[in-house]
Amino acid sequence: MNQISPAPLQSFPVEGMTCASCVRRVEKAIAAVPGVESAAVNLATERADVRLAAPATPEAVVAAIKAAGYEVASQTVDLGVEGMTCASCVRRVEKAIGGVPGVVSAAVNLATERATVTFVAGTPLSSIEAAIRTAGYEPRRLDHVDADAHQAARDQEYRKLKRDVLIAAIFTLPLFVMEMGGHLVPAFGHWLHGVDRFSLYVFYFVLATIVQFGPGLRFYRKGVPNLLKLAPDMNSLVVLGSTAAWGYSVVATFWPSLLPEGTANVYYEASAVIVTLILLGRLLEARAKGRTSAAVAKLVGLQAKSARVERNGEIVELPLDQVVAGDIVQVRPGDRLPVDGVVVAGSSFVDESMITGEPIPVAKGEGAEVVGGTINKTGSFTYRATKVGADTLLAQIIRMVEQAQGAKLPIQALVDRITAWFVPAVMAVATLTFLVWLVFGPEPALTFGLVNAVAVLIIACPCAMGLATPTSIMVGTGRAAELGVLFRKGEALQSLRDVQVVAMDKTGTLTEGRPELTDFEVHGIAPDEALSLIAAVESPSEHPIAAAIVAAARAKGLAPAAVAGFEAIPGFGARGQVQGREVAVGADRYMAKLGLDVASFAATAERLGQQGRTPLYAAIDGRLAAVIAVSDPVKPTTPSAIAALHAMGLKVAMITGDNRRTAEAIARTLGIDEVVAEVLPEGKVEAIARLKHKGRVAFVGDGINDAPALAAADVGIAIGTGTDIAIESADVVLMSGDLKGVPTAIGLSQAVIRNIKENLFWAFAYNVLLIPVAAGLLYPVNGTLLSPMIGAGAMALSSVFVISNALRLRRYHPKEDHA
Repeated sequence: MNQISPAPLQSFPVEGMTCASCVRRVEKAIAAVPGVESAAVNLATERADVRLAAPATPEAVVAAIKAAGYEVASQTVDLGVEGMTCASCVRRVEKAIGGVPGVVSAAVNLATERATVTFVAGTPLSSIEAAIRTAGYEPRRLDHVDADAHQAARDQEYRKLKRDVLIAAIFTLPLFVMEMGGHLVPAFGHWLHGVDRFSLYVFYFVLATIVQFGPGLRFYRKGVPNLLKLAPDMNSLVVLGSTAAWGYSVVATFWPSLLPEGTANVYYEASAVIVTLILLGRLLEARAKGRTSAAVAKLVGLQAKSARVERNGEIVELPLDQVVAGDIVQVRPGDRLPVDGVVVAGSSFVDESMITGEPIPVAKGEGAEVVGGTINKTGSFTYRATKVGADTLLAQIIRMVEQAQGAKLPIQALVDRITAWFVPAVMAVATLTFLVWLVFGPEPALTFGLVNAVAVLIIACPCAMGLATPTSIMVGTGRAAELGVLFRKGEALQSLRDVQVVAMDKTGTLTEGRPELTDFEVHGIAPDEALSLIAAVESPSEHPIAAAIVAAARAKGLAPAAVAGFEAIPGFGARGQVQGREVAVGADRYMAKLGLDVASFAATAERLGQQGRTPLYAAIDGRLAAVIAVSDPVKPTTPSAIAALHAMGLKVAMITGDNRRTAEAIARTLGIDEVVAEVLPEGKVEAIARLKHKGRVAFVGDGINDAPALAAADVGIAIGTGTDIAIESADVVLMSGDLKGVPTAIGLSQAVIRNIKENLFWAFAYNVLLIPVAAGLLYPVNGTLLSPMIGAGAMALSSVFVISNALRLRRYHPKEDHA
């Protein structure tokens, strides 16, 4: 009697449980997942042991635990996967990894040759690697192999492929020339007919066998094991097709009596040409794929190889991986800064164009922050390392680009569904083709059946399908990085294309984020005297408006005097005694609180408000003395960025905590369509929810108070010069802080998705159109048959076409879409 094996048991570490009711809640949540057979939660060990059966998945269990209010400790790693050649390989690796107990999700990318795996804490990485090996591929821990070593391995594989193509071509060429030449050149064909058939076929056999089991052996190493596992891939199709042609020819050469009369034909040239052309296609593909990762290679090239560090009172040169936070690093003229840090001595100008896109070097002095990978120009200085290794800004940028390049877009789901059954379906079609020709075909029916079945197998290899999406993502995100746009989440590449409303914060996004003194009108006192007294009161304050007033005084050579009895009144202003005089500075409500009437400056205040400038007042010795206008200047690139968004047919909205009159004045100047003013951070989230009724919303912001809105929007776009919290909440980061990056990002998103659709159309249309032709559908109509050799060439060219089309994105320029 057969026993049904129980469903596999998986263990999940659960965080946040405090009592028995927590245990009950978690068990109930897990049990509600369809397919869960049992769930036992232990408070002491903080683990949930779950028995899963279809359709339950670890991902669904984790989601249920989180929905109940608890956390599952998990981690995500990237693993290199070597040996993948087509979309069916991707599917097989994902299925193998997904079957490992503890794995929550797995996304495999053919173009980057990486698997991004999320698994519950405690799951051994070795079990995931073992699953990959069992599936017939070789895992590689990226954390333990530097980029140079990986590139060296890829270069070595490319050289092997090049060698195999050369050997295959040398032995295939005589076969091809003799077989095809006999048909094209009558005299040559007449000479061949005079040669002993057996001797000629033996010569063909030797040449074809060298190609089949020399350079072609790589197909057998992968294809045969996968066939035996009943999980055929592209290599399996090549093996079946080329071996069928070669094997039939061997029988026709040495045992012709085994075949029906009139069918003892040889197809050695077909088997050899198939192997040679597919190897050539892989060589061209490998060469093109190498170019798709050029953006990351360029970023890696920006990293310094060593650093001059102070150790035991001496300056020594150390490898970059030996630099630690707190080290004092010395930089000479022309040096590339090795790590991030803060200047402690000396000064210079540093080229930060790799980060900001600004070509003008930035002055750096004591206390200034510097970024690893930037280039020191003129002077020399020392700085204290604050971020090293994977924590540096450049390392984070590289990581973001790599993660985006390895992402799976929603559009990829269609490809995954098709490739799940594609290769088995092709084998079924090839078998059906052979049988139909054998039963209904003209004589020699066996020959016709074999040739057409082989043509179906060869032409249907799904390489182009597997490469259609990831190559476009790789090139597109790489080009975006070069243009200062980082896609933190690859999904934003697709969702950004459909955005209809772009909402923006004002301060630091539309504007510079640093207020400037624009108007200063006095009554009954000299302007310089009034400015000096007001600046003295504002000097202890950290408020941006106070800093603008102090900066304006210093620009006029007025050094603020000492202030006594300083007091800051939140929401009103500040006061203090300067050189024996009582000075108060603040809003109109502060003047009213002091019993002073601001009516004398009413006309000026009205004019300033209409211009989007915030009016403040100053009282000296109890009398109203001045009206001050401070405004945050609009970034020079903001008007053109908003014009570009309008040109793309998008609505632009401003969401700000600033007062309505100032916000509306700026909106009028810039042509912004909608204004939401005087809102707190949660008000921004509500505003985005309202805007979503008009279509998909992208929100652009830079501050901590923008983080909730960035997370709430369909796509969050952070200004890279803003806060870390804002950047972490965003899907896209504009490294330069230039708002023109928004239309650039949207235009690139549109270009990438358009490119992916072109690739998918070509890949699918190619198979849909040519498989029936290869099967001989046109033969009854006009006698057309597709040679397996032509099929091999077309198959190779389809992959090269897809990659070449993706590489066009490297030439993308924003002006092409919205000049």
